[in-house]
Amino acid sequence: MNQLPANPVVQRAIDAAIVSGREVGVQVAAYHRGKLVVDAWGGVADPTTGRRVDGDTLFNVYSVTKAVAATAVHLLVDRDRLDYDAPVARYWPEYAAHGKGKTSVRDVLTHRAGIPQMPAGVTPERMCDWDWMTRAIADLEPLAEPGRKTLYLSMTFGWILGELVRRADPQHRSLGRFVREEIAEPLGIRDLWIGIPDEAEPRIARQVDAMVPIPPEHLPPLFLASMPAPVALAPPVFERADVRRAEVAGVGGIFTARSEARFWAMLAGGGSLDGVRLLSRDLVATLNTPRAHSDEPDPVMFGFPIPITIGGYWFGGEHPPVCSAKHPRAICHPGQGGSIGWADLETQLAVAICHNRLFNPTTRDTDAILTIADAVREALGL
Repeated sequence: MNQLPANPVVQRAIDAAIVSGREVGVQVAAYHRGKLVVDAWGGVADPTTGRRVDGDTLFNVYSVTKAVAATAVHLLVDRDRLDYDAPVARYWPEYAAHGKGKTSVRDVLTHRAGIPQMPAGVTPERMCDWDWMTRAIADLEPLAEPGRKTLYLSMTFGWILGELVRRADPQHRSLGRFVREEIAEPLGIRDLWIGIPDEAEPRIARQVDAMVPIPPEHLPPLFLASMPAPVALAPPVFERADVRRAEVAGVGGIFTARSEARFWAMLAGGGSLDGVRLLSRDLVATLNTPRAHSDEPDPVMFGFPIPITIGGYWFGGEHPPVCSAKHPRAICHPGQGGSIGWADLETQLAVAICHNRLFNPTTRDTDAILTIADAVREALGL
């Protein structure tokens, strides 16, 4: 795909973020009413070699991957292979262990399944072993009665939804393969990877960890349990060759902004793009419905309420990290370190911002992402 002519408003925002030191390498892509209208980038993909970012540079997007996993579930609901109100155990009987038998598919999508904790003994190697992870997750004891309490599924979300996809799909494909064959290929998307092929690795941007460390004693115990140190969402783990190739279904996505924005554009277009319909318009119209108990504090996430929709996405809003999406009914998903993508169903705007400098959402570094997002809207008159 050829690069669009540079949009000066967006390019200035990217360049300013890099000059300020708040970004190292950035890609931004946007669709409006189904057309690619922004395709811009800047900075350095690998500070150790000086390799520059271009339109084909791949970035770790962490929890933005959850939006893709949730969408795979919606495809199977639309095809009558899954039911939101059915228990997970209807499709995955082993999941019923230890009182989880009534957990519904919707409970998982809305982070009310009660098992935010990663299995004991998890390591990067075991995280790469799909069968080990799904067996261990099925055997977890819930920390709250399923459906009764919000406990953000920081990492377990992906394996639960991914195993539901594998079991409900008539071909029993893995999530990564299902996404490739049922979302990416029909839409002409090249780089929406949950588990990369070998040939993609040289294009991945090297991450720069600018996260401000928080002493463990100041972190909620459930936060630590949901993202334990051996598999922390950080470069030492997620730049490993085996982790890059594994289907780490909730946090392991490696995308380009151009490909990710095209995914969001399908949702912004009511389930179709360029004449290819993946989801029914009626189903997509429900995806930005607030979940019940939206204001409930989440003890995994420092006691803050997380703005989740019934479809498993986040809402846009005024506060980091979702302030980039801005519109309070836009569906979005942020990722560790500041990546974000969203679809505004009202304006049909879809945006993806990928970068390689990871920072805390509560720091002023977030202003760089917000400024870029505002520049996209300014360039389009929105």
